[in-house]
Amino acid sequence: MPPRSTYLSAEERREVTVETVINLAAEQNPTDITTGAIAKRMGVTQGALFRHFPSKDAILEAVMEWVSERLLARIDKATSAASSPLAALEAAFVTHIEFISDHPGVPRMLFGELQRGEQTLAKRMAQTLIQRYGERLRRLLAEGKERGELPASLDERAAATLFIGTIQGLVMQSLLAGDVELIRESAPGVFALYRRAIEVTK
Repeated sequence: MPPRSTYLSAEERREVTVETVINLAAEQNPTDITTGAIAKRMGVTQGALFRHFPSKDAILEAVMEWVSERLLARIDKATSAASSPLAALEAAFVTHIEFISDHPGVPRMLFGELQRGEQTLAKRMAQTLIQRYGERLRRLLAEGKERGELPASLDERAAATLFIGTIQGLVMQSLLAGDVELIRESAPGVFALYRRAIEVTK
């Protein structure tokens, strides 16, 4: 649970708010989270909450920004330390799985935003996250082809889509099972199948 200190800076208060929303999203339907519930969990009044965010949508936008910055930063760090493009893809996969396991409310928030009919800023930010993620994957896939780890005929866009879709499938199954640890347990075998599907046959 986020700290309830009343001596937080504005930036710290905003971050605690974001973390509170993500924690609440792990426990309930994200669309049912109210500013009153957020304030109650934080131990502050709604008035105090609105001093940092003008609306609930502004809070959701901050959540999407937090997710995008931290997930992509973790993936960039993990892939930059990898010894090869295939190793980098595996590092990205593992890092993404660990991020979801650490923050189970995140995929629920993302799915919730992407299913909204209206084009909100938070939804556009979620779409941008997936786009930026896909670009990183396609660069790794292209490098893998150049270095002979992947076949020259590999469709980079399709392979990137499959990579993200595989993780989304694992997330969906863990949500249906009500067990977030399921995604961590299933990930190694699933990535092994993905790797076998795209790498050069030896």
